Amino acid sequence: EYLERFYNEDAPPNRYVPYSLWERGGARDLPDPQLESLGGSTADVSDETRRLVYAELRRLSGREDLRDDLHLARDLGLDSLARGELLVWLGREFGFHGADVAAIRTVADVLLATRGEVAVVRPVQLQPVPAGWRRPRGDAKVRVPAGEDILEVFLAQAARGPGRVAIADQTSGARTYRDLITAIFALRPHVAALEGERVGIMLPASVGACVTYLATLFSGKTPVLLNWTTGTRNMQHALESLGVRHVLTAGALVARIESQDTDLTAIRERLVFLEELGRRIGRRARLIAWLRSRTRWAALRAVKPSKTAAILLTSGSEALPKAVPLTHANLLANIRDALRCFEVYDSDSMLGFLPPFHSFGLTVTMLMPLLGGLRTVYHPNPTESWVLAKLIAAYRTTIVVGTPTFVGGIVRAAAAGELTTLRLIVTGAEACPPRVYEALKSACPRALVLEGYGVTECSPIISVNRPRHAVPQTIGQVLPSLEYAIVDPERNERVPRGERGMLLVRGPSVFEGYLGDNAACPFVEFEGRRWYRTGDLVSEDEHGVLTFRGRLKRFLKLGGEMISLPAIEAVLNERFASPDDDGPVLAVEASSGEHPEIVLFTTRDISRQDANDAIRAAQLSPLHNVRRVVRVEEMPLLGTGKTDYRALRRLLDGGAGDPPAASSAEIARRSDASAP
Repeated sequence: EYLERFYNEDAPPNRYVPYSLWERGGARDLPDPQLESLGGSTADVSDETRRLVYAELRRLSGREDLRDDLHLARDLGLDSLARGELLVWLGREFGFHGADVAAIRTVADVLLATRGEVAVVRPVQLQPVPAGWRRPRGDAKVRVPAGEDILEVFLAQAARGPGRVAIADQTSGARTYRDLITAIFALRPHVAALEGERVGIMLPASVGACVTYLATLFSGKTPVLLNWTTGTRNMQHALESLGVRHVLTAGALVARIESQDTDLTAIRERLVFLEELGRRIGRRARLIAWLRSRTRWAALRAVKPSKTAAILLTSGSEALPKAVPLTHANLLANIRDALRCFEVYDSDSMLGFLPPFHSFGLTVTMLMPLLGGLRTVYHPNPTESWVLAKLIAAYRTTIVVGTPTFVGGIVRAAAAGELTTLRLIVTGAEACPPRVYEALKSACPRALVLEGYGVTECSPIISVNRPRHAVPQTIGQVLPSLEYAIVDPERNERVPRGERGMLLVRGPSVFEGYLGDNAACPFVEFEGRRWYRTGDLVSEDEHGVLTFRGRLKRFLKLGGEMISLPAIEAVLNERFASPDDDGPVLAVEASSGEHPEIVLFTTRDISRQDANDAIRAAQLSPLHNVRRVVRVEEMPLLGTGKTDYRALRRLLDGGAGDPPAASSAEIARRSDASAP
């Protein structure tokens, strides 16, 4: 049952399907994880402990009437992210680190957890690491073969060693390049039969996601990577605007999404489950795919893919998602540039957990390993930090690429010694706080932490710190193949070195423009040439190292001055945020209209007076003063972990539109609205 290596049948989550034809035992159900309960009654939980727990649950859920028997998911609406945040809080407040998200199910469980009496899932039992993964490799630098498109380069890399392990995960085990070719041969006729030139893919980081993406390209279709964390409305908008009729996905993912109170009814008729496709592939087709993977790849070499290798959707933090088409040339240029900046060897291995809808996930943790021959082990849930830490230890991975939020979670969850094999950690998508740098230095002292910067429209990497010249709290030097200019956004002229200005870039990894008849043009003319306008403000030192200074789109003009909302936010975070905070505790936004006001959103008890005292102490002008403070129970977040500023603006404009995509935050009260 060859394709079942990659996709289990439509069966219970604990159904095990053999990975090879000769494995004995057949498909079988494995026992569910056992829960050990230490017993205990909540009757003797102290009043102060109960008060603290109830206050935290009210903050997370927005519900006032609490009882011990209420279920955290069903009754309080806490999804896995919120329950994960609750576990972090328990550890910080009471020193309890013994459970996972599945173990804390009721309010009573939380109360008992404060003293260590709670149902605990047995320690994570990973599948044994396949022997092929540990096979010694040389110390040659990772190199992407010559080729003009991703398919040509992938086949060239596979031909170098078809029996080499390429990727792995806990569901599919380790897969060689020949295994991937087999799966592509088996799956691509079914993808090719789907209507339309574009096919949606809604899958987490996994072996299955890699296979599905490649099979879609080899079928002559253009993959559209869907971000399910933005909500159904945004997904439906993207599918309709792009003419996508079918979305390849997995039943387990859909069940998980719907368990988090996301209603997929509006797009359900478009979903094509890979489990169902697997059932359609007969024994004869699987045997033929197996034989072709071991004889001739001529049919794959003959495929002429479309110019576009992937369509990604912007995160939607500033506006409705825009469709970003990235060509084969865009992605290959970015990957080759990145490998010129890093010292990555055949003996290295990577942990991948960013989903392919994330531009860093697509380029850095999926395509770069596949095309460069860098072994990568995947895990589909980036919030399961304790599992990620154990995968690093078990697979002895040497490289991690992720956002500071997820990397910081791994460090907090890791047991002593689990991260010692790491030698290179690359962060991007958001600024890496000093506390994450410090935590990494303690947990994996031999690892080099490199911060980078990019945008989806640039495939995505624009700049990154180099191993021999890493400067913490900066975004490094611009990639070799890119040209850049730092300009005054009003005068449209270069700023002196060291001064803040808007970043313009041009080069082979920059996309050609958004899809759609009414899409805005992101390019500007400067010095007689066309440049991509990032909308981000940076400064540059004498070595060409860039420092991120904020987004131009989050600026407003008051009294003839450009006021940086991120600058105000940074000052207030320095005063009121704590290194122990998990996620943002405040955000600054401006109301719309002719006379905008600066508004502080916060989960903390911060008065307008205290906020403005901090602003004055930082020597910002009175134009930067906060005019209003809005208290929120929870900061609205996108699926990437960034603050959802669009949701905050909706609150300022009267609350029209959908609720925040990745947060259950609700406005609890407004304060200081009329403070002098």
